[in-house]
Amino acid sequence: MKEKLLFIFNPRSGTGTYTSKLTDIFATLSNGGYRVEVFPTQKHGDATSRAMCAEEDIALIVAAGGDGTLNEVISGMHAAGLRLPVGYIPVGSTNDFAASLELPGDPVKAAELIVKRNMRGIDLGLFNDNIFVYVAAFGAFTNVAYETDQALKNIFGHAAYILSGVKAIGEIKAYSMKVNVFDDAAGEDIVSEGSFIYGMITNSISVGGFRNITGKYVALSDGLFEVTLIRKPKDILDLQAIITRLLGGSAPTPLVETYKTSCISFVTGNPIPWTLDGEFGGSHRDVTVRNLEKALQICI
Repeated sequence: MKEKLLFIFNPRSGTGTYTSKLTDIFATLSNGGYRVEVFPTQKHGDATSRAMCAEEDIALIVAAGGDGTLNEVISGMHAAGLRLPVGYIPVGSTNDFAASLELPGDPVKAAELIVKRNMRGIDLGLFNDNIFVYVAAFGAFTNVAYETDQALKNIFGHAAYILSGVKAIGEIKAYSMKVNVFDDAAGEDIVSEGSFIYGMITNSISVGGFRNITGKYVALSDGLFEVTLIRKPKDILDLQAIITRLLGGSAPTPLVETYKTSCISFVTGNPIPWTLDGEFGGSHRDVTVRNLEKALQICI
């Protein structure tokens, strides 16, 4: 008897044109030994709700959509205490995490990979009580991903984020905070305080469509995050130094702090808005982020 597969897909992801290939995707999964149950999402949160209610006879959940859809599916599984393997068909506008997994952009080829059942354990992030897959971030431009209109994304793709980001340049603000980074090697905390315009905790080679911005030697299952914190620049020379450093320049600057850690916490006087995998993650004064080593089994 074929195993049951729950296929959760966002019909509005990316340009939406991938839906013309759904028949081929379903045929690939069926021929690969699965009995496919289909669930199209209609609004934000639908994928989470459906994943939370996954029946006991489901052997695999496949998420088709952008990184936000994948986040919803895994968040629902986490909330329900499910440890099912996951397949991912990346058809969003940017697909940062798919780049880390080296998944094909063609959805049918991605389905062909899933039926090969080659699983890999990768790390997840626990942001207070919420799950994220590859990035938690605050500060400059982090609102662009979830505030950019879906229709604009569908028309312009990744360029839509750039257009929205340009409009947000004048809105950059600094956040005063205390950061505690756990030094796994020394077994103690590193304390950093000051005004930061941006921070990201990542487990990905790509963020916002920009590869290698998270640093070198990124491993998805080493139990460690890559952390980047950017302090407030005083002038245009400071800003240039930050940009050069982020684009891979070797010249160090005290304005950009980088760490590898399994745990980090932030304390601020006022609530700060965060994003989790490109979606709004709420505003928080106190945040603790922990690495859940190899907590997800995903098809690669």
